[in-house]
Amino acid sequence: MITMIVGEIANFAAYAFAPAILVTPLGALSIIFSAVLAHFILEEKLHMFGILGCILCVVGSTTIVLHAPHEQDIESVKQVWHLATEPGFLAYSAVVLVVVLTLIFYYEPRYGKTHMIVYVGICSLMGSLTVMSVKAVAIAIKLTFSGMNQFKYFHAWIFIIVVTVCCILQINYLNKALDNFNTAVISPVYYVMFTTFTIIASMIMFKDWASQSGLQIATELCGFVTILSGTFLLHKTKDMGNSTSLRGSTTHSPRDTPVFINSGSSRSSTSTRPSIL
Repeated sequence: MITMIVGEIANFAAYAFAPAILVTPLGALSIIFSAVLAHFILEEKLHMFGILGCILCVVGSTTIVLHAPHEQDIESVKQVWHLATEPGFLAYSAVVLVVVLTLIFYYEPRYGKTHMIVYVGICSLMGSLTVMSVKAVAIAIKLTFSGMNQFKYFHAWIFIIVVTVCCILQINYLNKALDNFNTAVISPVYYVMFTTFTIIASMIMFKDWASQSGLQIATELCGFVTILSGTFLLHKTKDMGNSTSLRGSTTHSPRDTPVFINSGSSRSSTSTRPSIL
């Protein structure tokens, strides 16, 4: 728990120094470290598909890092507020809120326990707003430590309120998703949707790609797709190395693991809890 908290704090701090389009996809690296540590500490076999998934995540992450856009020079939280109140991002936020409210009040009571996309959709959409607000708060803290107090402006406190509300919603519905569906399915789908919506929100609000060429943008997208491929490969084949060692065991094989019903007993140590950032 301590290391997880430290990791989330470091993740939070990263948004103050780098664009979200760079920080968010790199969350896939936690899956690699989980798989490698489980191999050595818990003696879970890392099979060839797992190694290939790790390599794909590393290659994709390296590609994104090498071609990521530069962080904007922001001198005040009021500058972030100006970006957040431009028509483009206001329209995106309005669409997100309408879709989330529709999912919560109409689809979740009817289809929440049978369609994981309902819970994951709520978490992913709110997550994109969370990251934008977290970035604003992180920038405010960084500027405050440098001698320019940003918390004398009401804008910083509004961003803090938005972060708090969005995080509570995310944690609530992410826990519901994990209670009702297989973690091995939730983790990659949530990662894909959360990262995609975060990149879209960052493009609209911070205009990360405005200063980049078409080749750089295409390379970043290829790196992102490579990470997604590695993530899905790791999660879909995570139990292959252990299934052969379960001699005479009555434990269900991965193919027998339910996907759309509660399957908490089938979770593996290499299925890390998805991060809300």
